[in-house]
Amino acid sequence: MKKDIYLKNKASQLTTGQIDRRSFIMSSLAAGVTLPAAMSMADMAMAQTPKSGGLFRAGMAYGSTTDSLDPATFENGMMTMVGYTYGNTLTEIAADGSLIPELAESYEPSNGGATWAFNLRRGVEFHNGKTLTADDVLATYAYHMGEDSTSAAKGLLSAITGIRKEGDYQVIIDLDSPNADFPFIVSDYHLLILPAENGEVDPNSGIGTGGYVMSEFDPGVRLRSTRNPNYFKEGAAHFDELELISIIDVTARQNALMSGDVDTISRIDPKTVNLLARAPNLNILETTGTLHYTFPMRLDTAPFDNYDLRMALKLSLKRQELVDKILLGHGAVGNDHPISTANRFHASDLPQREFDPELAAHHYKKSGHSGPIQLSSSDAAFAGAVDAAQLIAASAAEAGIDVEVVREPSDGYWSNVWNKKGWSACYWGGRPTEDWMFASAYVEDTEWNDTAWRNTEAANQFNALVKDGRSELDDTKRATIYAECQRLINDDGGAIVAMFANYIMGLGNGLTHGENVAANWDLDGLKAHERWWFS
Repeated sequence: MKKDIYLKNKASQLTTGQIDRRSFIMSSLAAGVTLPAAMSMADMAMAQTPKSGGLFRAGMAYGSTTDSLDPATFENGMMTMVGYTYGNTLTEIAADGSLIPELAESYEPSNGGATWAFNLRRGVEFHNGKTLTADDVLATYAYHMGEDSTSAAKGLLSAITGIRKEGDYQVIIDLDSPNADFPFIVSDYHLLILPAENGEVDPNSGIGTGGYVMSEFDPGVRLRSTRNPNYFKEGAAHFDELELISIIDVTARQNALMSGDVDTISRIDPKTVNLLARAPNLNILETTGTLHYTFPMRLDTAPFDNYDLRMALKLSLKRQELVDKILLGHGAVGNDHPISTANRFHASDLPQREFDPELAAHHYKKSGHSGPIQLSSSDAAFAGAVDAAQLIAASAAEAGIDVEVVREPSDGYWSNVWNKKGWSACYWGGRPTEDWMFASAYVEDTEWNDTAWRNTEAANQFNALVKDGRSELDDTKRATIYAECQRLINDDGGAIVAMFANYIMGLGNGLTHGENVAANWDLDGLKAHERWWFS
């Protein structure tokens, strides 16, 4: 054991440049390692040493011509990654899933967790040369919190009762009640800190503190950027240039990787994983996290305002069939709530909903509905979304429910279909904490409540419990609260959470990443441009 720890420390010193290859080999020999093994270990360690340079090209499974540089509007993985190239948040989710400071170098609670102080890093520069101060944070948050704001982050910040600065490098945030998870909330990708001028920010400027400076942005097409020479993070943003390319069609995206037109792609189709894995110039990277595929039913749109109809549809799914045929086993069945087994307070005791055509038919008859029910779908939602909708229609037919699948255009899907039409296909990357996930998509005042789940007795109970969970510091009590939240969504909510999916990515030879790869989103938490390098 001591020998393993010693060698691991020496390997770490080699990768960080504290010792050279010869010193590592000599130390290994002294520890009893054979010469061939020591040389192999040295080569492996050096392969993990980040190197600077090159053009990084990523083929993204997302993007729309309606995309905007305004972080308040980010609604797909393409724009999330675009934002991360040019901007930073106060905190961030590290590759190992832990929360670490980013623009804030430290943070601490007071008043029982109802007040949080964020101490900003000094000497951080925006791309326009302005130095980061507390005024930039205040102006950025005011933009999202404004009375007329339609920001997707507005609901996340609704608990803030006051925000002020103490000097130029400390921001104090007061909440309406204690929230032990609030430092996670400020890492949300909408909350990129933008430069302020006269107390206001220009949300469409594309100017931030990030590792890359934007040179070209064509919505729904591509982003081109160059490395920020003044980036405040050491050992990050290794590429000289980057290009993010929107390639929504999965076949085109995979062909681009195989032909070498891009260096990595997101969301490989599970049907072709084994085929691509045999290609000598490619590597498959798969991570398991909180990604889930959903079919939200909006309660503000008939007939989904009817509890029995919603329950009938939930009971008409063959979930394991969806996992087997759409994910080909690269995932797990969902239980109509968004909290995965990777989350801390997953309700493992909640009975798994199964396909039950008789009970589905009972609820459907009780709903009083007749005629076809439209389900909008597009593979823009996820690879195989249209096929998944067809499987849902087939299983619903066994319960006497007529589901009509509407194949929607991929371009504009997120602005024209999702969060607008009564029933559609969707995906959620999930969130590291229960409160963050609920605040993003289920509380009544979030812009992204894509089920419009409001004003039912269960929804009112849920919203009250979410607030209770934020202020409860006892983990046993929090587990009970969050289990009940999951039960309420599962029963009354409009979310059909059909399956949790693994992230499956393709990397060209020579593209290298660290020991840990984040699973909060694909492509290393959508920060591959900052965390990966060419060996």
